[in-house]
Amino acid sequence: MKKPQVWAHRGASGWDTQYAPENTMKAFQKAWDMKADGIEFDVQLTQDGEIVIVHDERIDRVSDQHGWVKDFSLQELKQMNFGQVHPEYGFTEIPTLTELFYWMQNNKLTMNIELKTGLIYYPCLEEKTLELVRQFGLENRVLYSSFNHYSLKRIKEINPQAEIGLLCGEDFIDIPHYPANLQATAIHPPVSIAKKTGFIEKCHVAGLSVNVWTVDVKTDMKWMCEAGVDAIFTDCPDHARKIADGDYSIIPFRVK
Repeated sequence: MKKPQVWAHRGASGWDTQYAPENTMKAFQKAWDMKADGIEFDVQLTQDGEIVIVHDERIDRVSDQHGWVKDFSLQELKQMNFGQVHPEYGFTEIPTLTELFYWMQNNKLTMNIELKTGLIYYPCLEEKTLELVRQFGLENRVLYSSFNHYSLKRIKEINPQAEIGLLCGEDFIDIPHYPANLQATAIHPPVSIAKKTGFIEKCHVAGLSVNVWTVDVKTDMKWMCEAGVDAIFTDCPDHARKIADGDYSIIPFRVK
């Protein structure tokens, strides 16, 4: 059976000290060092229209300041410390999408770009992101995802060749027909949905890849590998890499 891809969720962003501040260059570099196949990250727009990589619409949890990403200029955000989750790393800058793309020239990682337009709809975020991907020639390495499916519809309108993956939650219905109607190439379910009887098989029959979030429990990693999912999003790419490669020694007990 083909082993799943390991995609580092917000980079190698786990909660213990062997990982790094989420959605930062330090986390992406660590994901590469841990032999992840790809990275997942979130994009939003600053007050002056720059694309930055950050998950929460407010910066309170991950930085030393408070407020909304949309209310600060890039220069202001660059002066803040985005290493709050892992203070052992010291001062950590918020990265721009441009900065990440320059770094991507030196590796072959796949990218899942999540458009954070669920709470705040950033005008032209889709256009700006697609254009920057085009400028760097990274079209074949990018999968776009979002909980806001209007954003994904807009991505397909601008570039019909772009690959999109629909993020879904517990209440998602009409799978796999709804994603197929939006010309999605993938579905991104949580662990609980992926484990429902027949879910993975139905998606595969419909031509959809199944990329599951966020798989941090080692026994779940093993289950996903044996169930034939296409990729797992994980905060712990080092653990997932070993298990995806067939090394179950890090699992505390064997689950049949």
